Amino acid sequence: MARVKGFRRGRDTRAEAPEHSMDPRATEEAPYRPTIIDNAIYQDGQRVDNPGSLADAFERLKQMPGSMAWIGLYRPKEWELVKLAEEFELHELALEDAIVGSQRPKADRYGDTLFVVLRAARYLDEAEEVAFGEVHVFVGPDFVITVRHAEAPDLSAVRKRMESDPELLRQGPQAVLYAILDAVVDGYAPVVAGLQKDIEEIEVEVFGGDPSVSRRVYELSGEVIEFQRATAPLVPMINGFIAGSAKYGVNEELQSYLRDVADHAITVTERISAFRQMLQDILLVNSTLVTQAQNAEMARMTEASIRQGEEVKKISAWAAILFAPTLVGTIYGMNFDHMPETHWAFGYPFAIVLMAVVCLVLYMVFKRRDWL
Repeated sequence: MARVKGFRRGRDTRAEAPEHSMDPRATEEAPYRPTIIDNAIYQDGQRVDNPGSLADAFERLKQMPGSMAWIGLYRPKEWELVKLAEEFELHELALEDAIVGSQRPKADRYGDTLFVVLRAARYLDEAEEVAFGEVHVFVGPDFVITVRHAEAPDLSAVRKRMESDPELLRQGPQAVLYAILDAVVDGYAPVVAGLQKDIEEIEVEVFGGDPSVSRRVYELSGEVIEFQRATAPLVPMINGFIAGSAKYGVNEELQSYLRDVADHAITVTERISAFRQMLQDILLVNSTLVTQAQNAEMARMTEASIRQGEEVKKISAWAAILFAPTLVGTIYGMNFDHMPETHWAFGYPFAIVLMAVVCLVLYMVFKRRDWL
């Protein structure tokens, strides 16, 4: 039995890696499924055997020269990956990445084995959000091992497609890698359409004055940024595969397929960049509209306050005018015999005239000051 290249048995690979601790989604639980989704041996583009275990698959490869093993795993246990690494001589760094998960998209080559990390995405219509998945692909001279950490992508469809096209499958592990890349990139199209729809809805909400739209813009911006992180490394990654085609025996036909995937990936990345700019513009427009609405509300409140002040001034002026005759009448209404002018024959007319004069003077003063 082969040993893992450089694998240190004493090292605790269960310790949380930095990239794992920085991604809160890494702790999410997924529905249980059997670890080995499919395990098959292919020869000349045809499935020829279905080994019952990983060890059996390794033995079949040795017994059948020119064959290829394609092993699909879903959330395998650590000891299963260690066993796999020992059988197929996988590098310890690639093994640790596969165990930890939550890796950025990348392609690393360790000797004859290529280790590729891809981030799949799918749009959830009911929740109107994007769910991200992750798949690790080990591509060797005579084997392909896929390790999925989420529901997406559905590699069973990829396997069916390849088995229905023996000419393509006959080209070996590099063709399987192409098919996986193609499936992941094609899976981005519904996500792009879903995000486009969300942005159009947000535009309507912004100009409709929905106060909760800012939160939705913020959440959607986060999804777009995450989507951009998942897709941005793909174009240089695929271009690297094409550049190394001659060295690793990738024929011209497969190179054409890879260039087609790269074109699709470029289209996706351009759309995502446009989405990010659109969301920034929408956020700016929303901020402007909110500011205008606040200014209009403040102007309305100011006008109301001014009108209220004018009414208060009028009420105060009339209260002061009415207070003067009330004061005079109150004084002369006191029942004392020795008050001045009480027994004067013209006392009553004098009091009435005094009240009228005082009221007239106050009215003129308030009128001049625009209180009335």
